[in-house]
Amino acid sequence: MGTVEFRHSSYIQVGQLQVAEVLYNFIEHEVLPPIGLTGAHFWQHFEAIAHELTPINQALLATRNELQIKLDAWHQKNPGPITDIAKYQAFLKEIGYLAEASEHVQIETSDVDEEIAHQAGPQLVVPILNARYALNAANARWGSLYDALYGTDAIPEDEGAKRTDSFNPVRGAKVVAWGAAFLDQHFPLKNGASHADVAGYSIEQSRLLVLLKNGTPTELVNDAAFVGFQGEPIHPSSVLLIHHGLHVHLSIDRNHPIGSQHPAGLADIVLESAISTILDLEDSIAAVDATDKVLAYRNWLGIVLGSLTETLHKNGKTITRTLNPDRIYVSKEGKPLVLHGRSLMFIRNVGHLMTSQAVLLANGDPIPEGILDAIVTTTIALVDIKRLGKPGFLNTRTGS
Repeated sequence: MGTVEFRHSSYIQVGQLQVAEVLYNFIEHEVLPPIGLTGAHFWQHFEAIAHELTPINQALLATRNELQIKLDAWHQKNPGPITDIAKYQAFLKEIGYLAEASEHVQIETSDVDEEIAHQAGPQLVVPILNARYALNAANARWGSLYDALYGTDAIPEDEGAKRTDSFNPVRGAKVVAWGAAFLDQHFPLKNGASHADVAGYSIEQSRLLVLLKNGTPTELVNDAAFVGFQGEPIHPSSVLLIHHGLHVHLSIDRNHPIGSQHPAGLADIVLESAISTILDLEDSIAAVDATDKVLAYRNWLGIVLGSLTETLHKNGKTITRTLNPDRIYVSKEGKPLVLHGRSLMFIRNVGHLMTSQAVLLANGDPIPEGILDAIVTTTIALVDIKRLGKPGFLNTRTGS
């Protein structure tokens, strides 16, 4: 191995590859040590994969270009809206753009996380070059309903409910009322009682007991909607509910500014929201050189290690953003219950078209960027699959 200067960048010669020094050092000193792989092993297989797949990638791009030329010619010859769909579909089949559907298709999957297989919910897309955005998106799995209502136009600003720099108690009251109506809709109480009239929550014999302000006890119409709690059963600090696979956390704190004004001490309603996030290496970023690629890869590594942080200055204060840990509850049966504290995070690699001078192939050509991304991001993902990250900060729970 040796250091060479090529195209205004410093490269390390590794076999027949030339690897940008910043990328080489990142792989050697940050990625491989926690996984337990040697540099010799990694680069040998990297080179083999790159030289095997690059010609296939180029062939796909050539086919794409041929199809585009034929499509352009057809549309130039047949301008305007397509009036004969059958004729157009026949043309697309003739040039190989469309293929006949197979009668028998069977696909089997394994190691699929709940957020993909069973649990429906919002998904975010975030540029991975920005650590702050990535952290915000990862932590957006859980969000305050009260904050969302107070800070947006979901609640009108009439009748004295203006959004002001300081807390507006009129708007705050409307937020609490909206929250009670939300609970009434999705977690109704027996005998037509309202969550607006709740004075306390407790857990007894695996059931959620609800005390009304008039002293009458009641329960949820659907007892299965109650799944867990935090604190002591007689005086829980939170109650965990579930609706259509998404959890709702009732935060109970009579010392909180909001909770102290609520008969049951309800300080907030926290919703399970963005259950998955795409960390984007493609459309939402512009990684123009090896330094940019390493920044993106380092943020992904920080995610799977559970160590990613970002310090920012806001309103004269210094704030350090970190990944939220998993949420620990006691199930209604009295057993430990652990919920993901963060979105399930995906990586979207660059597609077939782009190339990157972060690695130069044996002939001096830049590597297809999608191949580079696939190798590096999946290698980094081994940290998570091998359970080598920070305890309580797993991404995939199934080893996907």
